[in-house]
Amino acid sequence: MKTIVIGITGGIGSGKTTVANFFKDLGVPVFIADEEAKRLMSTSIKLKEQITANFGSEAYKDGQLNREYLASKVFNHKEALEQLNKVVHPAVAEAFLEWKNKQDSTLVAYEAAILFEKNRQEICDYTILVVAPKETKVQRIQHRDNAKRSQIEARMSNQWTDERKMKLADFIIKNEELIKTKEKVQDIYKYLKNIHKI
Repeated sequence: MKTIVIGITGGIGSGKTTVANFFKDLGVPVFIADEEAKRLMSTSIKLKEQITANFGSEAYKDGQLNREYLASKVFNHKEALEQLNKVVHPAVAEAFLEWKNKQDSTLVAYEAAILFEKNRQEICDYTILVVAPKETKVQRIQHRDNAKRSQIEARMSNQWTDERKMKLADFIIKNEELIKTKEKVQDIYKYLKNIHKI
């Protein structure tokens, strides 16, 4: 039986990981692209070589990924970020396919911050866009990362607007109240199970 892939995306601070966790609670295996990217950047010899070639030997310190250095190189520099994505994303895509083939669930979820930006909706059967008001997102990130507003807005500017993403999404979840978000996830889950007779 075909594995149905649900793509979950949303801007920084929207709560896409919260939505992914609600699916996980329902028994849906979840692949988190950002976590996999971090793992691969630290463990893949090929990726380490490519990153070092592009960003210099300072990208790794004592064999470990120097996150602060890399972040300083890419967050306000779109070309550098594009360069990093160009080597990391194919590795993550390959890892996802391997992971998907090992799952015995009919429904799996793929959570990625820049799903539409990288045209990754092509690997998904359905896409869910998680949205929240800008101020809510800023406050969440400030609370979570202790980041300055200017840093947060710089990160936001590297992502598409919600309005642009909405045109491509199959489902939209407004994530302001957790109870309503959870109910919406359950509704989508029931709908997909029903339509695919799972």
